[in-house]
Amino acid sequence: MSATAFRPFAAAPSVFCPGRPPASSFASRLGRRALVVRAAVVVEEEAKAQVALLRIGTRGSPLALAQAYETRDKLMSTHSELAEEGAIDIVIIKTTGDKILNQPLADIGGKGLFTKEIDEALLEGRIDIAVHSMKDVPTYLPTGTILPCNLPREDVRDAFISLSASSLSELPAGSVVGTASLRRQSQILYRYPSLKVVNFRGNVQTRLKKLNEGEVQATLLALAGLKRLNMTDEVTTILSIEDMLPAIAQGAIGIACRSNDDTMANYIASLNHDDTRLAVVCERAFLETLDGSCRTPIAGYAHRDADGYCVLQCLVASPDGKRVLETSRRGLYALDDMVAMGKDAGKELLSKAGPGFFDW
Repeated sequence: MSATAFRPFAAAPSVFCPGRPPASSFASRLGRRALVVRAAVVVEEEAKAQVALLRIGTRGSPLALAQAYETRDKLMSTHSELAEEGAIDIVIIKTTGDKILNQPLADIGGKGLFTKEIDEALLEGRIDIAVHSMKDVPTYLPTGTILPCNLPREDVRDAFISLSASSLSELPAGSVVGTASLRRQSQILYRYPSLKVVNFRGNVQTRLKKLNEGEVQATLLALAGLKRLNMTDEVTTILSIEDMLPAIAQGAIGIACRSNDDTMANYIASLNHDDTRLAVVCERAFLETLDGSCRTPIAGYAHRDADGYCVLQCLVASPDGKRVLETSRRGLYALDDMVAMGKDAGKELLSKAGPGFFDW
């Protein structure tokens, strides 16, 4: 054999094909193509990030999200352009009230605990509208914002929940009831002074978990929240208005936007339920007149009676329940009349309470 036959794995000679670029040219083109594909992906992702026509700001609790989804669904069903996929984005914002759970609300700042950071995001343009539980909204709104919408109000009553009793009256003396609300605490102790009430913070699921673990013998929660979470099977008994007057604006959802944003104002104003808005305005006029903080147990409920008139029931109390002051009003179900009723009721209870009553 010749020496040539024994050459191991000799390199193949280069072959030139007319019309076909060399390998180095292919690699270059593939590289450029990959860059183009990556750039297209980036552009597509940016487009997706920018497609939202409306950003809803909300707290991150299951109940707050349920309220944000309710708002989103109503907007989508009312405005066709918002029904497109990705047109509405929900932005979760953690508030002071969500961050500090081991102290009573009265000890960590009072007004605005669950709204401050959301209002800041709204004013800074990070969201377009804000969805709030109206009972968390201070009687003043931050400059530059408006709240032109209340959704239809849910059931305003409180729910009693216990594994060992069917009502507050059945709890043995010394039983522990958990609640973060001084309004509930004062009304419980007023009627059942033998019970013990302890601070009970956290979302609905957290409180029910603590109840099931035996930290308390009973708790009270807003029926509206349980309904929105489809958790009414947890309810032991629904308390009547006479047994437990609700918080100001309990069961009402409010939607705010920037005062200079006509587009958003028109979107949310289209969802407004006027009977609810007027009732909330009436109750908040009462609260504003008292200048109440979460250190003062205050309750109020305005509603339309069978004859179409507004009935307003009001209450202020000492946290220990030893002193409870009540009044009521009835008048036309109209804005000016209802604001006047709220203010007048507030003035009456201020006068009855006397100096120092609200300095808890």
